[in-house]
Amino acid sequence: MKGDYIFTSESVTVGHPDKLCDQVSDAIVDNFLVGDPASSIVAECALSSGVMFISAHYTSHAKFDIQSVARDVVRDVGYTPREFNADDCTILTSFQNHTATDYRPVNLDELDNTEIDRITAKHPATLFGYACDQSKALMPLPIFLAHRLADQLDAPSVRKKLPYLLPDGKAQVSIEYEGWKPKRIHSISLVTSQSDAASVDLNQLRGDMIEHVIEPVLKKHKFPADTKTNIFVNPEGLVIGGGPALHSGLTGRKTGIDTYGEFARHSGAAMSGKDPLRIDRIGAYAARYAAKNIVAAGLASECEVQLSYTVGSARPISVHVRTFGTGELEDNELAARLDKAIDFRLGAIVRDLRLQKLPSEVEGFYRKLAVYGQVGRLDLKVPWEKTDKVKSLI
Repeated sequence: MKGDYIFTSESVTVGHPDKLCDQVSDAIVDNFLVGDPASSIVAECALSSGVMFISAHYTSHAKFDIQSVARDVVRDVGYTPREFNADDCTILTSFQNHTATDYRPVNLDELDNTEIDRITAKHPATLFGYACDQSKALMPLPIFLAHRLADQLDAPSVRKKLPYLLPDGKAQVSIEYEGWKPKRIHSISLVTSQSDAASVDLNQLRGDMIEHVIEPVLKKHKFPADTKTNIFVNPEGLVIGGGPALHSGLTGRKTGIDTYGEFARHSGAAMSGKDPLRIDRIGAYAARYAAKNIVAAGLASECEVQLSYTVGSARPISVHVRTFGTGELEDNELAARLDKAIDFRLGAIVRDLRLQKLPSEVEGFYRKLAVYGQVGRLDLKVPWEKTDKVKSLI
């Protein structure tokens, strides 16, 4: 990007209907992998008002109640019976169990290189990873701050101080750029839902959001607003109830929020609800891993990595790097170094990043990724955010 411009990214809280669906889908993935790390699963969720629909295709020996998992997620998010009842909502399901015909137990740690080569992509996919030096997470600043604001809105300490807040909310951050560098915060917008109109008025809501959400986040991350920064808090008025009572949700509808806030390219494919051998999920992680290590190594201040896989291939048919004129080396040279430093074969990515085993080591691992971004996480020890390839790239 060149010239002066304003860029805006959005994040949402745990109670947003789309993110509620993502969390249900990924909680199902977690439970399958805890019960059987070799599970193959695709799960999707849709909801509106008092109805939730879950579909799943799987091969696995894991045993658990999928409906109970879904109800637990709704309950954990914090909806009370008035807004969306975890106990009484109707759950419709369509499950396809292919274990009898298609189950293939695979222990990736025990496979040699020849056997890893036999684990191939089942459909074509082009994945993108991105990193830049705009924030300490090496993420674009608009989405980085938007996620932090959404996370703060969900913080138990904030919910305790502001009991009128409900789980559905949005945070939007607009950054003014000078050249490629962030110059100032142009505007911040928060939209929150409330339990009832008598619990708070707009003036109090604005003051509470500035004091308990906006100011703590900006102070912590040392990028303050200025006197010209526009602060919008529920500009259309109070939102009573919110969540599934007001609008529907669907798994995979917030892919920009899951990745780079539309500042950089992404595949557009949903990541939530898919087991770690699904190329459109793990390929996005591997591409981010590669791009972040390029920037962390000081080889570029901005980097995009593109990985393309075709049906039946274990390795990507192309590894493409773009540094947008910021690279210390030619892009082709960086791509060659990445290809030597990181094994981009499908099975190797899952093995080296321990993607099948993480739910057994970190409770609710994939569900936690369903909100505040699947990449750029500083609050979780996710393996694709490591910078352990820096030395091998220099």
